[in-house]
Amino acid sequence: MKAALKLIVLFCAVLLVQGAMAADAPLRLGVGLFQPDKDKNDATYRPLANYLSEKLGRKVELRTVDSWEGLAKSLANGETDIGLLGPWGYVLANQEAGAQVVATILYDGKPEYYGIMVTHPNSGINKPSDLKGRTFAFGDKGSTSGYLIPLHYFMTQGIIPETYFSKVLYTKHQAIETQVTQGVLDAGADYNRNRNAMIEQGLIKADQSKIIWQSDPLPNDAVAVSAALYADKAFVTRLKAALTGVTQALKKQPDLLPAHYTGFVARDNLFYKPIRDAGLATGTLKVK
Repeated sequence: MKAALKLIVLFCAVLLVQGAMAADAPLRLGVGLFQPDKDKNDATYRPLANYLSEKLGRKVELRTVDSWEGLAKSLANGETDIGLLGPWGYVLANQEAGAQVVATILYDGKPEYYGIMVTHPNSGINKPSDLKGRTFAFGDKGSTSGYLIPLHYFMTQGIIPETYFSKVLYTKHQAIETQVTQGVLDAGADYNRNRNAMIEQGLIKADQSKIIWQSDPLPNDAVAVSAALYADKAFVTRLKAALTGVTQALKKQPDLLPAHYTGFVARDNLFYKPIRDAGLATGTLKVK
């Protein structure tokens, strides 16, 4: 009996040690490729990782994932604990592995943005119906504004991209804008925040890019945690407090977020319902 009791005590002690080790393990923060290249993206979001590390009392390791689809998968398969990812990527991670949103990023104080379609002003294209027989580029298939939302729009118009356009490409948002301004590509899908940022940074010229379509408001990028981490309610509460405190922290540390990003606001899964509905309507999201 005493031997059995000792084994139970030892087993409990091992579990406590393992729990403590897990609590001290670094948190892996995955961030989508918001900037033109990985090095710049890492440099841009490292201050946020350091801020979260200080507020949460745990080391936060930053990793840039170069596609929205890849980031959603990394959050789903446990390679990432916390992800800053696009709305569609979040919905995919939620559907596949129960990842849960805890906050939405604010851009100029707003939690929403717009999907757009762009062309060169001299292309002769003024609206989506003028695109028949032209070249068109989507973003990667994990992108909200670059893929899901324009695909949903085309579906409502009876447009099948593979037969409607002379050529369909899938590439990065920055490449779409650049190739449109160069006249290499007739048109493509993007989002207003990216276009505005590229103009501000001098990467493209405003007079060489024209918007021919704009979506309804879309929920901004989500900060989501893995299902395992979400089960730790005390941690989630601390994380939400840290994120909603970013707006105040920006006053002392302006480089905490990129230009125009003004903090985070707490949001739940319901806020991303329009994205989920579009996924279901296009058949790219399956009902479980």
